[in-house]
Amino acid sequence: MLRPNGSVFTPSVLTLIGIPGLESVQCWIGIPFCFMYLMAVIGNTLILVIIKYENSLHSPMYIFLAMLGATDIALSTCILPRMLGIFWFHLTEISFDACLLQMWLIHSFQATESGVLLAMALDRYVAICNPLRHASIFSQKLLTHIGIGVILRAVVLVAPCIVLIKYRLKFYRTTVISHSYCEHMAIVKLATEDIRINKILGLFVAFTILGFDISFITLSYFQIFVTVFQLPQKEARLKAFNTCIAHICVFLQFYLLGFFSFFTHRFGSHIPPYVHILLSSLYLLVPPFLNPIVYGVKTKQIRDRVLKMICSKRHPDH
Repeated sequence: MLRPNGSVFTPSVLTLIGIPGLESVQCWIGIPFCFMYLMAVIGNTLILVIIKYENSLHSPMYIFLAMLGATDIALSTCILPRMLGIFWFHLTEISFDACLLQMWLIHSFQATESGVLLAMALDRYVAICNPLRHASIFSQKLLTHIGIGVILRAVVLVAPCIVLIKYRLKFYRTTVISHSYCEHMAIVKLATEDIRINKILGLFVAFTILGFDISFITLSYFQIFVTVFQLPQKEARLKAFNTCIAHICVFLQFYLLGFFSFFTHRFGSHIPPYVHILLSSLYLLVPPFLNPIVYGVKTKQIRDRVLKMICSKRHPDH
């Protein structure tokens, strides 16, 4: 419904244009994106299967890794099929409610992933700094509570952003979103009304989740390094440090990409729009793609199990 000033009242359908400025090459950009998605799904599914059927991997560290893998599959599936539909088949239209649902799912899974990374850091902290109490602290009951808590925190904190858009913003300048998926600020900026509350809430949610998680993850690894470097034997130091390398790699690539995307989208007005969109898309695709590779290479138990599966397929008679 159009208003006299040309704004649209509560649009029923929105249009995602993909990557503004790169429309002519989107079909080619879709190829590496599709490859990353397929590798993310295959790699994370493989890790989930290995952890499920290998009894020796039913420890807190691997249960958290399974949570991370499941979150990665869900996160990449929320964005990639729709994005490839835009790139390859020009399926640009999406209903307003479906767009809000996609936004809610994406940001909820991002927050869930951050929470799982925090849980993994705390698990390594207790395992290295207080190993005798690790088994009693990280009980099955606590693992269940952590899993439920991480999901609830994400869902509850992200939900108000959706509610504010749905029931507060009624008039929109245009129904065309210059993005490849439904992102909070991309939708909010379409509104003709005052969006300061939406911006403040978005920043509050981001800093509440990421600020809290990064602070405690950093503190955990600082304490781990202090403890590791106090160990008398060099072999013990290397072994303890090696168990953390994969976690640190995943932690760095998730948060560095996230912060770069977050700040360029809000404060980098001089940066071309296609850079914003590519960065935010890669932020959602690269961690699910890299996580199984990092853990597969750096975690001996998973690496050995994968090699065992490959060898058994090559030599079925043995």
